Amino acid sequence: MKIAIATPYYPPHIGGIEIHAKNLVENLRERGHEVTVLSSSSGSDLVVRSLKIPYSPIPLSFPKIKSQIYHSHVPSPFFARKMDEIAEREGKPHVITYHNDVIVPSRVDGWVIPRFIGSGIERVNEFIVNKLLEKADVIIATTKSYAESSPVLSKFMEKVKIVPNGVDVSEFRPGKNAGEREPIVLYVGRLVAYKGVATLIKAMREVQRELDANLVIVGDGEDRKRFERLTKELNVNAKFTGILSKKEVAEWMQKARVLVLPSFSRLEAFGIVLLEAMACSTPVISANTPGPFEIALHGGMTFNDVSELSEKIKEILTRDQLATRLGRAGRKAVEEKFSWEVVTNKIEKIYNELLST
Repeated sequence: MKIAIATPYYPPHIGGIEIHAKNLVENLRERGHEVTVLSSSSGSDLVVRSLKIPYSPIPLSFPKIKSQIYHSHVPSPFFARKMDEIAEREGKPHVITYHNDVIVPSRVDGWVIPRFIGSGIERVNEFIVNKLLEKADVIIATTKSYAESSPVLSKFMEKVKIVPNGVDVSEFRPGKNAGEREPIVLYVGRLVAYKGVATLIKAMREVQRELDANLVIVGDGEDRKRFERLTKELNVNAKFTGILSKKEVAEWMQKARVLVLPSFSRLEAFGIVLLEAMACSTPVISANTPGPFEIALHGGMTFNDVSELSEKIKEILTRDQLATRLGRAGRKAVEEKFSWEVVTNKIEKIYNELLST
Protein backbone atom coordinates (compact mmCIF):
# COMPACT_ATOMS: atom_id res chain seq x y z
CA MET A 1 0.00 0.00 0.00
CA LYS A 2 1.30 3.47 -0.88
CA ILE A 3 0.73 5.91 1.97
CA ALA A 4 1.58 9.61 2.18
CA ILE A 5 1.78 11.09 5.68
CA ALA A 6 1.92 14.84 6.23
CA THR A 7 2.79 16.36 9.58
CA PRO A 8 3.99 19.92 10.29
CA TYR A 9 7.03 18.63 12.18
CA TYR A 10 8.88 15.32 12.28
CA PRO A 11 11.88 14.09 14.29
CA PRO A 12 14.50 15.32 15.02
CA HIS A 13 11.98 18.03 15.98
CA ILE A 14 10.77 17.06 19.47
CA GLY A 15 7.10 16.67 20.36
CA GLY A 16 4.33 14.16 21.01
CA ILE A 17 2.83 14.37 17.52
CA GLU A 18 6.28 13.93 15.97
CA ILE A 19 6.96 10.82 18.08
CA HIS A 20 3.56 9.40 17.18
CA ALA A 21 4.07 10.00 13.46
CA LYS A 22 7.56 8.48 13.44
CA ASN A 23 6.46 5.34 15.26
CA LEU A 24 3.48 4.93 12.94
CA VAL A 25 5.68 5.32 9.87
CA GLU A 26 8.25 2.80 11.11
CA ASN A 27 5.60 0.23 12.00
CA LEU A 28 3.82 0.60 8.66
CA ARG A 29 7.12 0.18 6.82
CA GLU A 30 7.92 -2.95 8.81
CA ARG A 31 4.68 -4.39 7.41
CA GLY A 32 5.80 -3.74 3.84
CA HIS A 33 3.91 -0.53 3.11
CA GLU A 34 5.51 2.20 1.01
CA VAL A 35 5.31 5.32 3.19
CA THR A 36 6.37 8.85 2.25
CA VAL A 37 6.61 11.50 4.98
CA LEU A 38 6.20 15.20 4.21
CA SER A 39 7.00 17.85 6.82
CA SER A 40 8.98 21.02 7.43
CA SER A 41 11.62 19.05 9.38
CA SER A 42 14.90 17.69 8.10
CA GLY A 43 14.12 14.11 9.11
CA SER A 44 11.21 13.65 6.70
CA ASP A 45 11.44 12.02 3.26
CA LEU A 46 10.28 15.17 1.51
CA VAL A 47 11.25 18.38 3.33
CA VAL A 48 8.70 21.05 2.42
CA ARG A 49 9.99 24.62 2.26
CA SER A 50 7.82 26.45 4.77
CA LEU A 51 7.20 29.75 6.46
CA LYS A 52 8.41 28.99 9.99
CA ILE A 53 5.48 30.20 12.05
CA PRO A 54 5.81 28.72 15.59
CA TYR A 55 3.76 25.52 16.01
CA SER A 56 2.14 25.95 12.59
CA PRO A 57 4.55 26.14 9.63
CA ILE A 58 2.95 27.16 6.33
CA PRO A 59 4.11 25.26 3.20
CA LEU A 60 5.37 27.63 0.52
CA SER A 61 5.31 24.87 -2.09
CA PHE A 62 4.28 21.22 -2.02
CA PRO A 63 5.80 18.24 -3.85
CA LYS A 64 3.79 16.36 -6.45
CA ILE A 65 2.98 12.98 -4.92
CA LYS A 66 0.74 10.07 -5.80
CA SER A 67 -0.52 7.68 -3.18
CA GLN A 68 -3.39 5.35 -2.33
CA ILE A 69 -3.98 6.85 1.12
CA TYR A 70 -3.32 10.41 2.28
CA HIS A 71 -2.97 10.83 6.03
CA SER A 72 -2.55 14.21 7.76
CA HIS A 73 -1.91 15.23 11.34
CA VAL A 74 -3.44 18.35 12.88
CA PRO A 75 -4.03 20.76 14.83
CA SER A 76 -1.65 22.77 12.63
CA PRO A 77 -3.84 22.81 9.48
CA PHE A 78 -1.70 24.01 6.60
CA PHE A 79 0.00 20.74 5.66
CA ALA A 80 -3.35 18.97 5.96
CA ARG A 81 -4.94 21.51 3.62
CA LYS A 82 -2.34 20.75 0.94
CA MET A 83 -2.90 17.02 1.39
CA ASP A 84 -6.64 17.54 1.10
CA GLU A 85 -6.16 19.28 -2.24
CA ILE A 86 -4.06 16.39 -3.56
CA ALA A 87 -6.41 13.70 -2.25
CA GLU A 88 -9.41 15.43 -3.79
CA ARG A 89 -7.65 15.87 -7.13
CA GLU A 90 -6.57 12.21 -7.16
CA GLY A 91 -9.92 10.91 -5.88
CA LYS A 92 -8.22 9.12 -3.00
CA PRO A 93 -9.13 8.86 0.71
CA HIS A 94 -7.89 11.47 3.16
CA VAL A 95 -7.50 10.47 6.82
CA ILE A 96 -6.92 13.13 9.47
CA THR A 97 -5.59 12.42 12.94
CA TYR A 98 -6.83 15.18 15.24
CA HIS A 99 -4.41 15.33 18.14
CA ASN A 100 -5.72 18.27 20.16
CA ASP A 101 -7.67 21.51 20.16
CA VAL A 102 -5.75 24.74 19.65
CA ILE A 103 -5.53 26.84 22.80
CA VAL A 104 -3.00 29.66 22.52
CA PRO A 105 -1.06 29.96 25.81
CA SER A 106 -0.66 33.35 27.48
CA ARG A 107 3.08 33.14 26.79
CA VAL A 108 4.99 31.51 23.94
CA ASP A 109 8.80 31.30 24.06
CA GLY A 110 8.80 34.01 26.70
CA TRP A 111 6.58 36.36 24.68
CA VAL A 112 3.31 37.51 26.21
CA ILE A 113 0.37 36.80 23.89
CA PRO A 114 -2.59 39.16 24.48
CA ARG A 115 -5.86 37.26 24.82
CA PHE A 116 -7.48 38.99 21.84
CA ILE A 117 -4.64 37.82 19.60
CA GLY A 118 -4.79 34.29 21.00
CA SER A 119 -8.57 34.18 20.49
CA GLY A 120 -8.18 35.37 16.91
CA ILE A 121 -5.64 32.65 16.13
CA GLU A 122 -7.91 30.03 17.67
CA ARG A 123 -10.90 31.16 15.60
CA VAL A 124 -8.96 31.18 12.34
CA ASN A 125 -7.51 27.73 13.04
CA GLU A 126 -10.93 26.33 13.94
CA PHE A 127 -12.43 27.73 10.72
CA ILE A 128 -9.74 26.06 8.57
CA VAL A 129 -9.82 22.77 10.49
CA ASN A 130 -13.62 22.59 10.34
CA LYS A 131 -13.47 22.75 6.54
CA LEU A 132 -10.86 19.98 6.48
CA LEU A 133 -12.79 17.73 8.85
CA GLU A 134 -15.98 18.18 6.83
CA LYS A 135 -14.20 16.76 3.78
CA ALA A 136 -12.11 14.07 5.50
CA ASP A 137 -13.10 10.46 4.91
CA VAL A 138 -12.11 9.39 8.42
CA ILE A 139 -11.09 11.38 11.49
CA ILE A 140 -8.92 9.66 14.07
CA ALA A 141 -9.09 10.82 17.70
CA THR A 142 -6.92 9.36 20.44
CA THR A 143 -9.62 9.09 23.14
CA LYS A 144 -13.41 9.15 23.16
CA SER A 145 -13.60 11.54 26.11
CA TYR A 146 -11.47 14.15 24.37
CA ALA A 147 -13.37 13.85 21.09
CA GLU A 148 -16.78 14.20 22.73
CA SER A 149 -15.69 17.21 24.79
CA SER A 150 -13.94 19.01 21.91
CA PRO A 151 -15.89 21.95 20.45
CA VAL A 152 -14.44 20.95 17.08
CA LEU A 153 -14.43 17.15 17.04
CA SER A 154 -17.80 16.76 18.72
CA LYS A 155 -19.46 18.04 15.52
CA PHE A 156 -18.04 15.15 13.48
CA MET A 157 -18.49 12.13 15.74
CA GLU A 158 -20.22 10.14 12.99
CA LYS A 159 -16.87 9.75 11.21
CA VAL A 160 -14.54 9.73 14.21
CA LYS A 161 -12.68 6.51 14.96
CA ILE A 162 -10.79 6.13 18.23
CA VAL A 163 -7.19 5.00 17.87
CA PRO A 164 -4.96 5.74 20.88
CA ASN A 165 -1.34 6.75 20.85
CA GLY A 166 1.07 3.87 21.21
CA VAL A 167 4.18 2.95 23.14
CA ASP A 168 7.11 0.68 22.31
CA VAL A 169 6.83 -2.02 24.95
CA SER A 170 10.33 -3.25 24.15
CA GLU A 171 11.93 0.11 24.94
CA PHE A 172 9.87 0.87 28.06
CA ARG A 173 10.01 -2.23 30.22
CA PRO A 174 9.01 -2.94 33.81
CA GLY A 175 11.33 -2.16 36.69
CA LYS A 176 10.94 -3.92 40.02
CA ASN A 177 7.55 -3.88 41.72
CA ALA A 178 6.45 -0.28 42.29
CA GLY A 179 5.81 -1.01 45.96
CA GLU A 180 9.50 -1.86 46.42
CA ARG A 181 10.87 1.30 44.81
CA GLU A 182 12.39 4.46 46.21
CA PRO A 183 9.98 7.33 47.08
CA ILE A 184 10.61 9.16 43.79
CA VAL A 185 7.84 11.31 42.30
CA LEU A 186 8.59 11.84 38.61
CA TYR A 187 7.58 14.43 36.02
CA VAL A 188 8.64 14.08 32.37
CA GLY A 189 7.82 16.76 29.81
CA ARG A 190 8.30 20.32 28.68
CA LEU A 191 8.82 22.93 31.36
CA VAL A 192 6.13 25.39 30.30
CA ALA A 193 3.26 26.89 32.27
CA TYR A 194 0.36 24.96 30.73
CA LYS A 195 1.94 21.62 31.70
CA GLY A 196 1.00 22.24 35.34
CA VAL A 197 4.45 21.78 36.85
CA ALA A 198 3.73 24.53 39.40
CA THR A 199 0.74 22.50 40.61
CA LEU A 200 2.97 19.47 41.15
CA ILE A 201 5.58 21.52 43.02
CA LYS A 202 2.92 22.95 45.34
CA ALA A 203 1.55 19.46 46.00
CA MET A 204 5.04 18.19 46.78
CA ARG A 205 5.43 20.85 49.48
CA GLU A 206 2.60 19.13 51.36
CA VAL A 207 3.96 15.65 50.63
CA GLN A 208 7.47 16.48 51.85
CA ARG A 209 6.13 17.94 55.10
CA GLU A 210 5.07 14.40 56.03
CA LEU A 211 7.20 12.02 53.99
CA ASP A 212 10.78 11.62 52.86
CA ALA A 213 10.11 11.84 49.13
CA ASN A 214 12.08 13.18 46.17
CA LEU A 215 10.72 15.10 43.19
CA VAL A 216 12.55 14.51 39.91
CA ILE A 217 11.71 16.79 36.97
CA VAL A 218 12.91 15.61 33.56
CA GLY A 219 12.82 18.01 30.61
CA ASP A 220 13.47 21.62 29.74
CA GLY A 221 11.57 24.67 28.57
CA GLU A 222 11.08 28.39 28.80
CA ASP A 223 9.78 28.27 32.38
CA ARG A 224 12.48 26.09 33.90
CA LYS A 225 14.09 28.90 35.90
CA ARG A 226 10.70 29.98 37.21
CA PHE A 227 9.98 26.44 38.41
CA GLU A 228 13.44 26.17 39.97
CA ARG A 229 12.78 29.41 41.87
CA LEU A 230 9.39 28.11 43.00
CA THR A 231 10.92 24.95 44.49
CA LYS A 232 13.34 27.11 46.50
CA GLU A 233 10.59 29.50 47.63
CA LEU A 234 8.44 26.58 48.82
CA ASN A 235 11.41 24.64 50.21
CA VAL A 236 10.68 21.66 47.97
CA ASN A 237 13.48 19.16 47.41
CA ALA A 238 13.61 18.73 43.61
CA LYS A 239 16.11 17.52 41.05
CA PHE A 240 15.98 19.09 37.57
CA THR A 241 17.74 16.79 35.10
CA GLY A 242 17.26 18.70 31.84
CA ILE A 243 16.60 16.81 28.63
CA LEU A 244 17.56 13.14 28.76
CA SER A 245 17.85 10.36 26.21
CA LYS A 246 14.97 7.93 25.78
CA LYS A 247 17.03 5.27 27.56
CA GLU A 248 17.66 7.57 30.53
CA VAL A 249 13.97 8.53 30.70
CA ALA A 250 13.01 4.85 30.78
CA GLU A 251 15.53 4.24 33.58
CA TRP A 252 13.97 7.00 35.70
CA MET A 253 10.51 5.59 35.04
CA GLN A 254 11.67 2.15 36.14
CA LYS A 255 12.96 3.65 39.42
CA ALA A 256 10.11 6.01 40.20
CA ARG A 257 7.33 5.17 42.61
CA VAL A 258 4.84 7.30 40.64
CA LEU A 259 4.73 9.57 37.58
CA VAL A 260 2.52 12.67 37.60
CA LEU A 261 1.03 14.46 34.58
CA PRO A 262 -0.41 17.63 36.17
CA SER A 263 -1.72 19.56 33.15
CA PHE A 264 -5.37 20.64 32.96
CA SER A 265 -4.91 22.29 29.54
CA ARG A 266 -6.72 20.93 26.47
CA LEU A 267 -3.36 21.12 24.76
CA GLU A 268 -2.66 17.96 26.78
CA ALA A 269 -5.02 15.66 24.92
CA PHE A 270 -3.53 12.27 25.75
CA GLY A 271 -0.22 12.12 27.60
CA ILE A 272 2.17 9.67 25.94
CA VAL A 273 4.34 9.81 29.09
CA LEU A 274 1.49 8.06 30.90
CA LEU A 275 1.83 5.10 28.54
CA GLU A 276 5.61 5.08 28.86
CA ALA A 277 5.42 5.04 32.66
CA MET A 278 2.70 2.38 32.66
CA ALA A 279 4.86 0.25 30.35
CA CYS A 280 7.53 0.46 33.08
CA SER A 281 4.96 -0.77 35.65
CA THR A 282 4.99 2.69 37.25
CA PRO A 283 1.72 4.00 38.73
CA VAL A 284 0.53 7.28 37.25
CA ILE A 285 -1.49 10.26 38.45
CA SER A 286 -3.11 12.58 35.92
CA ALA A 287 -5.17 15.73 36.08
CA ASN A 288 -8.85 14.85 35.79
CA THR A 289 -9.25 16.24 32.30
CA PRO A 290 -10.63 14.69 29.06
CA GLY A 291 -8.09 12.44 27.40
CA PRO A 292 -5.39 11.94 30.04
CA PHE A 293 -7.80 10.83 32.78
CA GLU A 294 -9.07 8.07 30.49
CA ILE A 295 -5.53 6.73 30.07
CA ALA A 296 -4.42 7.20 33.68
CA LEU A 297 -7.26 5.11 35.09
CA HIS A 298 -5.81 2.02 33.41
CA GLY A 299 -2.88 2.14 35.83
CA GLY A 300 -3.31 4.93 38.33
CA MET A 301 -5.40 7.79 39.65
CA THR A 302 -6.64 11.28 38.79
CA PHE A 303 -6.88 14.54 40.76
CA ASN A 304 -8.82 17.79 40.68
CA ASP A 305 -6.70 20.22 42.72
CA VAL A 306 -3.40 20.63 44.59
CA SER A 307 -4.71 19.18 47.83
CA GLU A 308 -6.10 16.08 46.15
CA LEU A 309 -2.88 15.58 44.19
CA SER A 310 -0.79 15.65 47.36
CA GLU A 311 -3.11 13.08 48.99
CA LYS A 312 -2.95 10.76 45.97
CA ILE A 313 0.85 10.97 45.90
CA LYS A 314 1.04 10.16 49.62
CA GLU A 315 -1.30 7.23 49.12
CA ILE A 316 0.90 5.65 46.46
CA LEU A 317 4.09 6.40 48.41
CA THR A 318 2.83 4.74 51.59
CA ARG A 319 0.75 1.82 50.32
CA ASP A 320 3.13 -0.73 48.82
CA GLN A 321 0.47 -3.19 47.68
CA LEU A 322 -1.54 -0.44 45.99
CA ALA A 323 1.53 0.84 44.14
CA THR A 324 2.41 -2.67 42.95
CA ARG A 325 -1.17 -3.41 41.88
CA LEU A 326 -1.49 -0.17 39.90
CA GLY A 327 1.90 -0.71 38.26
CA ARG A 328 1.00 -4.22 37.12
CA ALA A 329 -2.41 -3.10 35.85
CA GLY A 330 -0.78 -0.34 33.82
CA ARG A 331 1.68 -2.69 32.17
CA LYS A 332 -1.09 -5.17 31.35
CA ALA A 333 -3.21 -2.40 29.77
CA VAL A 334 -0.30 -1.19 27.67
CA GLU A 335 0.41 -4.67 26.34
CA GLU A 336 -3.24 -5.32 25.49
CA LYS A 337 -4.42 -1.91 24.25
CA PHE A 338 -1.58 0.54 23.64
CA SER A 339 1.35 -1.31 22.07
CA TRP A 340 2.36 -0.12 18.62
CA GLU A 341 1.36 -3.49 17.19
CA VAL A 342 -2.23 -2.94 18.40
CA VAL A 343 -2.30 0.72 17.27
CA THR A 344 -0.90 -0.07 13.83
CA ASN A 345 -3.47 -2.86 13.40
CA LYS A 346 -6.26 -0.33 13.99
CA ILE A 347 -4.88 2.22 11.55
CA GLU A 348 -4.12 -0.41 8.91
CA LYS A 349 -7.73 -1.61 9.24
CA ILE A 350 -9.00 1.94 8.59
CA TYR A 351 -6.86 2.19 5.45
CA ASN A 352 -8.07 -1.16 4.14
CA GLU A 353 -11.72 -0.32 4.76
CA LEU A 354 -11.35 2.96 2.86
CA LEU A 355 -9.69 1.25 -0.11
CA SER A 356 -12.35 -1.47 -0.25
CA THR A 357 -15.27 0.95 -0.53
